[in-house]
Amino acid sequence: MKPVYIDFLNGLDIEALAMTDDEILSSVERGLLAQGRGETVIEPRVHLEPDPAFRGHFNVLRGYVAPLDAAGVKIVGDYVDNYLHGLPSEFGILNLFDPRTGQPHAILDATVITDMRTGAVTALGARHLARRGSKVLGHIGSRGTAYWNVRLLDHLFDFDEIRVHSRRAESRIGFAERLSADLGKQVVATGDWKSCVDGADIVVEASRLPAPEPLLRTEWIKRGALVVPYGTMSAVELSLTDIMAKIVVDDWGQCKSGKLGSLRAHVESGRLSERTLHAELGQIIAGLKSGRETEDETNLFWHRGLSLSDIALGTAMLEKARREGIGQRLRFA
Repeated sequence: MKPVYIDFLNGLDIEALAMTDDEILSSVERGLLAQGRGETVIEPRVHLEPDPAFRGHFNVLRGYVAPLDAAGVKIVGDYVDNYLHGLPSEFGILNLFDPRTGQPHAILDATVITDMRTGAVTALGARHLARRGSKVLGHIGSRGTAYWNVRLLDHLFDFDEIRVHSRRAESRIGFAERLSADLGKQVVATGDWKSCVDGADIVVEASRLPAPEPLLRTEWIKRGALVVPYGTMSAVELSLTDIMAKIVVDDWGQCKSGKLGSLRAHVESGRLSERTLHAELGQIIAGLKSGRETEDETNLFWHRGLSLSDIALGTAMLEKARREGIGQRLRFA
């Protein structure tokens, strides 16, 4: 057998790539476009919970993107108490393969890939479902994905006002200070949920709750707003979907299965079903379904996270790394 080599990109390599906002958005959009055109295979994520006492679990995401000629598997750990150990809440590894032979092509640190692609999907959903003139963002949560939510949303909308909130004061204040420095504009850390989201044009709920709790009140949502809830545990009221003109998800197969997710109770109660679902985001990007059609429609976008987005962004990073000579080439067999 001829030698088999794989590319390895660690976290420092990915930092050295200095992916631009537009590179991140365009690569993730390619994956969503392929999904909308039926050129992908996606298996609903599965979970591994080693021990409830550890307060964490692993997500395993699998997919194939035909236009990119790539298959991939991502494993990401999500542990609520990691901040107590000075660690990020999520660690991830993305494996890319030749879909025709199964030969491994690359291993990438997927920790920041997870953050970037999540923010990109949030922003792309807003591009199609929020009002173009949206100027106020209310963001709940300050974990890794939150930074890229705010950064990429602001890249598209150039907000006049950004409010953030999270449970721990030191976390939300530090988050606001980092964003203010990086975005070159004031970001306000609020002391409660209501003052963060009340009347905002775009509301993102990315909280980290130990159990479902309806902390985001439907009455706070402005008419014509976009709401993006994607926490693992639900933080929204059952009535939230009642005020929505359009409900869009990233992948219905993932959203309708499993025990986790911000709208799990809405699926189980029948409030969200094939009948009430407007579209998957990929269908909108592919032009098969409509996005926002009027200024006053209130919309909701729920995304659980797609392996396709990981594969698309990982492939773009790998291509850039090869062009610029970044990363390591390892002998596999």
